[in-house]
Amino acid sequence: MERRIGEILGMLAGVIFLVSCSDTPGEVSTQAENFTNIENTFEGRIQVDALDNYARQEIPGYIQQDNAGRNPVTDAGATLGRVLFYDKKLSLDNSISCASCHQQQHAFSDTQIASTGVNGTTGRHSMRLVNARFSAERRFFWDERAGDLEAQTTQPIQDHIEMGFSGQEGDPGIDELINRLEGIGYYRELFELAYGDAGITEERMQTALAQFVRSIQSFDSKYDEGRGQVNNDQQDFPNFTPGENLGKRLFMDPPGQGGAGCAGCHRAPEFDIDPNTLNNGVVGRITDDEALDLEVTRSPTLRDLVGPTGSSNGPFMHDGSLATLQEVLEHYDRIMIDPGNTNLDRRLAGRGGGQNLQLTDEEKNAIIAFLHTLSGTAVYTDEKWSNPFNN
Repeated sequence: MERRIGEILGMLAGVIFLVSCSDTPGEVSTQAENFTNIENTFEGRIQVDALDNYARQEIPGYIQQDNAGRNPVTDAGATLGRVLFYDKKLSLDNSISCASCHQQQHAFSDTQIASTGVNGTTGRHSMRLVNARFSAERRFFWDERAGDLEAQTTQPIQDHIEMGFSGQEGDPGIDELINRLEGIGYYRELFELAYGDAGITEERMQTALAQFVRSIQSFDSKYDEGRGQVNNDQQDFPNFTPGENLGKRLFMDPPGQGGAGCAGCHRAPEFDIDPNTLNNGVVGRITDDEALDLEVTRSPTLRDLVGPTGSSNGPFMHDGSLATLQEVLEHYDRIMIDPGNTNLDRRLAGRGGGQNLQLTDEEKNAIIAFLHTLSGTAVYTDEKWSNPFNN
């Protein structure tokens, strides 16, 4: 119901003339000749009188999770968010954008274990952003330190290592970034397009960036084709191979009932993370810090773990310690309890001695084959999620 309300609001925003100082972007009736900086800067990649469709994308009826809340996706808001996402001017030295660490060709993740910022490298691997909207978990970052996606969006900007406007260690604060953006013609126009006036605030940046990220969706996979032909995930999909259907059953069914129990934490059909999930047994850090990293309790959707060619969209887990899906299956097949891990999810603890699924090679390969069916194609090439700048 919440998702449907969000869709209706998004559609209404596209046809209603809004003149408002609200901090939630809407669609403002415009004349293209009033937005010459946008037209000149983006050279047709953004057309004010024909914005890309972000608000009215098709979402399968079996998808029920939606964390958009009071910030439904709109075309003007997501367009502003797209520019902010790709603009290196949002970093202190104009060298890093959000897209530097979240790359479209890799499902908005990074193939490097740690991503490069203006003052070093990130402390955790860059999480994939595909289908970030479709999750019951509303908190963001691996350790869930952001209360929602809106709060998450500007934290990297205000991080000393990542984008540098921290207000600490000699860095200027975000107010200086806002002053920088106020001097750029296309931002004055983009904020007016989204909000009805050219005022730039952190809250407005957050809502627009969150709209763009929530617009990045992937529902054109082999899984979606099959799911649309049956009543539920327990049925064999007619378009799947026998191995893929076996992998699906192993994924869905709990241990002790012939399955591996993956869906206990990664729930179909969104394949989002259960909000009550605790640590998954991976406790390492990217840095040389010997302390265990026990606060990681979130993960991105399992959709688009691999790209259209079958290659992974980067290493797996928060520390990038597992390079292949085979290694991921080996980890979950046999979890040894680390005495220092006081936050291990009880579903992975067995009867106190750790998890021992005893999967055969055939079963592991079948689960991997099923995971490959969760990847789409359009998310990697659709221009509305691409770099609007000519660089």
